[in-house]
Parts: sequence; C-alpha cells; structure tokens
Amino acid sequence: MNDTLRRTANTIEQGDSTLRLAEIISALSHALDMTDGQPAGHSVRCCWIGMHVGEALGLTVTDLSDLYYALLLKDLGCSSNAARICQLYVSNDQTFKRNVKLIDDSLPQILRFVVSNTAVKSGLATRLKTILNLAMNGGGIEHELIETRCHRGADIARQMGFSAAVSQAILALDEHWNGGGQPLGLAGDRISLLARIALLAQVVDVFHTAAGAKAALREVSRRSGTWFDPALVAVLQSLGDRSSFWETLGSPDIEARVYDLEPSGEMRTVDDDLLDDIADGFAQVIDAKSPFTSGHSKRVALFTDLIAREMDMPDARRRWLVRAALLHDIGKLGVSNEILDKPAKLDDEEWVLMKDHSARGEAILSRIAVFSGMASIAGSHHEKLDGSGYPRGLKGEDISIETRIVTAADIFDALTAERPYRAAIPLSTALGIMAREIGTSIDPLCYLALVRVTEQLEPAPCEPPVMRTPALSLTA
Repeated sequence: MNDTLRRTANTIEQGDSTLRLAEIISALSHALDMTDGQPAGHSVRCCWIGMHVGEALGLTVTDLSDLYYALLLKDLGCSSNAARICQLYVSNDQTFKRNVKLIDDSLPQILRFVVSNTAVKSGLATRLKTILNLAMNGGGIEHELIETRCHRGADIARQMGFSAAVSQAILALDEHWNGGGQPLGLAGDRISLLARIALLAQVVDVFHTAAGAKAALREVSRRSGTWFDPALVAVLQSLGDRSSFWETLGSPDIEARVYDLEPSGEMRTVDDDLLDDIADGFAQVIDAKSPFTSGHSKRVALFTDLIAREMDMPDARRRWLVRAALLHDIGKLGVSNEILDKPAKLDDEEWVLMKDHSARGEAILSRIAVFSGMASIAGSHHEKLDGSGYPRGLKGEDISIETRIVTAADIFDALTAERPYRAAIPLSTALGIMAREIGTSIDPLCYLALVRVTEQLEPAPCEPPVMRTPALSLTA
C-alpha cells in the first residue's frame, strides 16, 4: 500500500458498537425531507408529535420503539416517484410534493392544486394537454404514484432490518380512516395504528410549519373521521393545549429532545453489519430518484471496492470506504428531477443547483459522528487535482486518497452508464477519456488500479454506439 493511502487509512473512523441507531436515522431523515420538499427536520418533528400521541395512548415499549422509527422513516420511498411526478405533471417534483401535503381529497382543492402545479413553466398547449390527461386519468395516476412510494419504502425498511410493524406503517401511511386512501383502500382499525399516528403527525407538522398551531389543530379536526381516527385527533387536541408541546416543536434543540423520546428499554445500537445495511438502504433511496441513476451508487461502491482492493487497502478500511461510496450522492436527493433528468445541457442556474448536491451531502453526513469522515468524500468527490473542481476548488494533496478512489469509480460509472443526454459509452472508450484526465480530474494510481480491474471483467457481447460528451460526463 502506498504511503499516502497508509497515512490516510490510519485516520478513518471505525464502527462504534455503542452508537445509537436513533442518531443515524434521525440525521439521514433530513435527506428524506429534502426529497419530499419539506423544510429540514420535518421527519424529526413528526417523531416528536407522533411519539407524544403514542405515549398518551399507553402503547407498549416495543410498539413505541417501532413507532419511533416508523415516524423517522415514513418517507423512505419518497424518491421512487419523483421522476414520474416530473413527467406526468411537467412540474418540479419537490414543489409538487410540498404543496400536495397542504390539500385534502375534496374536489375543489384537487382542481385548484392541479391547475396551480401543472406545467406552470410550459406553453399553453402543453399545459392544457397535461391538465386534460390528469383530468381523464387522475385516479389511476394518483394510485400509481402512492403505490410506488409506499411499497418501495416498506421494502427498503425491511431490507434495512426494521420490523414488520415499521414496514407496515410505511406501507399504510397514506391510508385514510374512511377507506378513501391508498394504496390498499384500508379503513378504520384495519389500518396499522402506527400508520394512523404517522399520517396525523405529518399533517400536523405541515400545517404547523406553514401557519402555526391553531391552523394545525383546525385542519386535523376538520379531517377527523375522514382521514384520521377520531380517537387520535382527540389525543392530539389534548396535547395541543400544552404550550410547551408547540414551543419544543419549533425549537432548535428539537432533535436532541427527540433522541430522549426513544424508549430506553428498546434503545437500539449499531454494529458494522447494520451500518452496511443502512448505507445500502439509503443508496437505494438515492438511486431511485432518477431512472438514469438506477444502480449508480451500488456500482460506484463495487468499483470503489475493486480499486481499493487493487491498491492493497485493508479489509476494514475498504468496508468503510464502500459505505462512503454508497452514500456519496446523498445530496442529489435535494435536487429536482427537472434538473437530474433534463435531456439537454443545464443552464447556469440549474448547474449551480446541481453542483450544490456535494455540499448538501456533506452537511447531512456531518450530522453523524461515525459518518463524519464519509462526509468529506460526499462533499469532495467532484473536486479535481488541478483545483478546477467543486465545491471548494481543492487541489492535489488537499483531496484524500479515499476521495480520489470514489471519484475514479464515479466517473467510470458515469461514462459507462446511460445518461439522459447520451447513450452509455463503451468500456475502452471510457478508459481512454479518463486517461486524458489523469493528473487533472483523476489520480494516476487510481486509474491504473481501475485499468487492472477492468482487464479482469468479461467484455460485453456488443457495445453501444459512442456519443462523445466527455465534459458533461466527467462533471455531472
């Protein structure tokens, strides 16, 4: 192993068996908030609201523990329908998701929402055509979007090792007390109690954030018996009489207060295996954001592992680095699919928003002590050795060897995978493009390791046609 790699490897954090799962999930929930167009801390605030309802109901310690994680992870599937929303509504998916949470299922509100949120930047002909399609097929479209989101979130929760109760709560989040919800049309007590609490908490936070406590209480009261279990509304109203309940909800120390709400008898800690599962689960959330990034994070993690192995990085260090590779693009959850899936060159404003994903990713991972080293990789994987990268314009030795490995893996996958603006580039052509970037974008040792790795791969039976856009490929 080269000296730079050895020096840096000695500073990498290892998994801490006493680390609380609550710290990791509450921090990562901020990525879900971005994807769903909600103000930062939405999921944490929902946890504060929902846990107080659960405690007032006298739930068991086990049920409270499941409720705690269901509330933080309720939006785990929210990235999976983002591209479809952009396509169907010709709209910014994050703005759409934020605004849709402010309406109920009454026809006047739905009509106003569709008119105000459909193809607003398009010409009149496109706008009318899109609205007509929604008017004719709205029910099926709504079911498709909610079903995709709910099932995807529930599946990822189970893969991450959460209980069936947590998974079921995520699946049933959009079910309504009167049977008018989605995706299964369940009604009354057939809906998971945890899901009923989570939906109530979600609406309370959305309206409290938008218009204050009175507006939130008024809205849940209005939907009692339709969207919400009347018994839960009564509990919420009793909690709402306490000024301290709302003061804490809006306070800067809400996250610390939510940590304290995790049932002490069921407090969960994290080992290396669970850290792997969490990183893998959130990689699925990241990659579901766009059809053009399907599998990207996992492939980058695979290429990262192969390059690091070729460079003689120790097993424990490689395991850590694979997690970083899985999460390197977590900041893209905060970028609209209008930009991610645009089939043309981004304009200056869009390019600024796209580049911001590095800083967003670093900010999210920095919230987690055990992921703090990974944060710098998320923040720096678009930096270049010659100083021309972003977001900070780092140069040479300021870029860690771990970041250089992930960067090489990221560029290789970006070139060899299909993108909205071009077809996939053949392996040999991709390596040729990368060779021209050695010393500027790509570390020479990482490149040589990648070449040795690719020599061991089976060649594809036929290679797709080359469409040369190397500048875009290396930076996006």
